[in-house]
Amino acid sequence: MVKAVVGANWGDEGKGKITDMLAETADIIVRYQGGANAGHTIVNDYGKFALHTLPSGVFYNHTTSVIGNGVALNVPVLFKEIQSIVSRDVPMPKILVSDRAQMVMSYHVLFDQYEEERLGKNSFGSTKSGIAPFYSDKYAKIGFQVSELYDEEAGLMAKVKRICEQKNVLLEHLYHKPLLVPEDIYAELMEYKEMIDPYVCDVSAYLYEALKENKTILLEGQLGSLKDPDHGIYPMVTSSSTLAGYGAIGAGIPPYEIKQIVTVCKAYSSAVGAGAFVSEIFGEEADELRRRGGDGGEYGATTGRPRRMGWFDCVASKYGCRIQGTTDVAFTVLDVLGYLDEIPVCVAYDIDGEITTDFPTTAKLEKAKPVIEKLPGWKCDIRGIKKYEDLPENCRNYIEFIEKQIGFPITMVSNGPGRHDIIFR
Repeated sequence: MVKAVVGANWGDEGKGKITDMLAETADIIVRYQGGANAGHTIVNDYGKFALHTLPSGVFYNHTTSVIGNGVALNVPVLFKEIQSIVSRDVPMPKILVSDRAQMVMSYHVLFDQYEEERLGKNSFGSTKSGIAPFYSDKYAKIGFQVSELYDEEAGLMAKVKRICEQKNVLLEHLYHKPLLVPEDIYAELMEYKEMIDPYVCDVSAYLYEALKENKTILLEGQLGSLKDPDHGIYPMVTSSSTLAGYGAIGAGIPPYEIKQIVTVCKAYSSAVGAGAFVSEIFGEEADELRRRGGDGGEYGATTGRPRRMGWFDCVASKYGCRIQGTTDVAFTVLDVLGYLDEIPVCVAYDIDGEITTDFPTTAKLEKAKPVIEKLPGWKCDIRGIKKYEDLPENCRNYIEFIEKQIGFPITMVSNGPGRHDIIFR
C-alpha cells in the first residue's frame, strides 16, 4: 500500500513529524520531489534534527529510505546529512538513490544566488539552494543524471564542455561573474560519483517488487499545495510539483497504487519566501505567535529565516486539500494556540467587494482581503492529552469548525512536537 504525506499550504506544516510517526508502520519512505531548499524538523528519542534531503523515516531500523528520480539531488548535502545523523548515534540507515535522479551542481547554486542578486527587490525569496536553475536545466535537457556518472570519460567530458560554453555566455555578459572551467566541473562529478556510489540503484524496479510483496510505502512531499508551479501562487512557487499525484512520477510507481493521501494543515498559517498570504499578521501579534509556534519558534529549517505568520486560512486550506486529493487531514501545532482568548480564522476572501470561498489565481489573490471570524480560545495547555474527548470543549469546537469549513476529515490532531504527541479521531 502506498500512502502520501503532503502539505496543504505554503510548506512548514509539520509534515516531517507526521511522516516520522507513520514511518513506524512503513517499510519504505520515498522523497519524490524538491531538493535541499526546505527542511523537515524531527523530534524523537535521538534528539531534534533538521532534515533537508533524507526522508523523515531514517530514524527507524526497519525502514529503507529512498531518494526518488524526481528529487533535485545535492550529493554533498546528502552525504553531510548522513554523516550528521550517524555522528549523533543514529544507526546507519538503509538508503537507496535512484540512478535516474539528477544532480544539483555547484553552478546551479551560484546561478540561483546571482539571479536573486540581479532581481534585487523583485527577487523570489529563494533559499539560494540552486533549485530553479537545476529544474530549468533538467527540462532544457542539460542536466546530469546519476547514471551518467558511469559513462565513458570522453562522452561525459564532451557534455561538460557543451554546458560550460552555454553557461559562460550568461556568466560573462549577464552576471559578470567568473567563468566555469570544464575540468573543474568534471572533477566535481567524479567526487559526486565516489560519494553516491554505495547507494545507487534502479529505484522504480525496487519499488515495483516491493509493491508485489505488499510492502507499505510512504511518499514524503516537500513544501505544500500553494507552492506548486501549476496550481500554486505562481510565480512565487517552487520548481517541482508539490502534489501527491506527482509522487507516482517522482518515485516511479503507478498512480493507482496511492491509496491514502494525508494532507498536513497547521492550526494557524506560516510561510517562508515571497508571495500572496491573505491571512498574514504583523507586528507584536505576529512576533508572539512566531515565538510560541513550531518547536522552538517559527524559523525556516533550512534558512533559519523568521517565518511569516498568519491565522488559519480556510480558503487556501480547502483548495490545498482539494488539489492534493486528500483522504485524511493531519492538523498540527494545535497546542500553540492555547494562549489566546479568542482565535481569528480567515473564512473567506473579499476581492473588490465580492466575498468568495474559492481560491483565486494570483492577480486576484493579490487584491484579496481576509474575512475573519473569531472563535473562543481554550486558555490551557493541551500537550499530553491522548483522547479527543479529553480536549477542552472550545478546542474541539475549533477543530470541528475548521473541518466543516475545509470539507475534508481531520483524522489526526498533533498537540506537541514529539513523535507520539498525536490524537487519532
